[in-house]
Amino acid sequence: MSEFPPAMQKLIVELSRLPSIGEKTASRLAYHLVSHDRKLGISLSEAVRRAVESVRLCERCYYLSEDPLCRICSNASRDAALICVVEKPMDLVAIERVGEYRGYFHVLHGLWAPLKGQGPEQMRLAELLERVKDQTVKEVILATGSTVEGDATALYIAKLLAERGIKSTRLAQGMPKGGELEYADDVTLSRAFAGRSVMGG
Repeated sequence: MSEFPPAMQKLIVELSRLPSIGEKTASRLAYHLVSHDRKLGISLSEAVRRAVESVRLCERCYYLSEDPLCRICSNASRDAALICVVEKPMDLVAIERVGEYRGYFHVLHGLWAPLKGQGPEQMRLAELLERVKDQTVKEVILATGSTVEGDATALYIAKLLAERGIKSTRLAQGMPKGGELEYADDVTLSRAFAGRSVMGG
């Protein structure tokens, strides 16, 4: 990579730090922006700067927002008796895309994975338990992926909710084992919601 000018080397290094972007892909992207589409490079840098400066976590559900509350939490017409728990923002986007769920959300920003050094303190779990303290919430839907970590997280949260007398359900196993929620198609997600099962106490 030393054959590139220093500024381009820096761009390649930064691009390659993004998920799923290796050095070769980063080099192609950098070359395209510098050699073929400089206007795109300028507008991309401005969009990145604006997003990094403006986007934060919703104060209630921890989805992405430019305001204290996201557009979902700000929508009073949604069903306050339901909270759907997801691992990451892209899972919420996948569920919203289906258009059938009308409750609210809670984004954990992680899963319980002791072997990877990720415990409950790395998730927004305390905040979820705080949200269900009032008697408004009647059901918590655990929509973590069908991975080992996703299953363990769902079981762990279900136990904590049962201790507090809160009903929890899990998406039906239309989800492929080991599958990430954000990659599920709309029909699979719709059926998984319709066939969700009650978690044990």
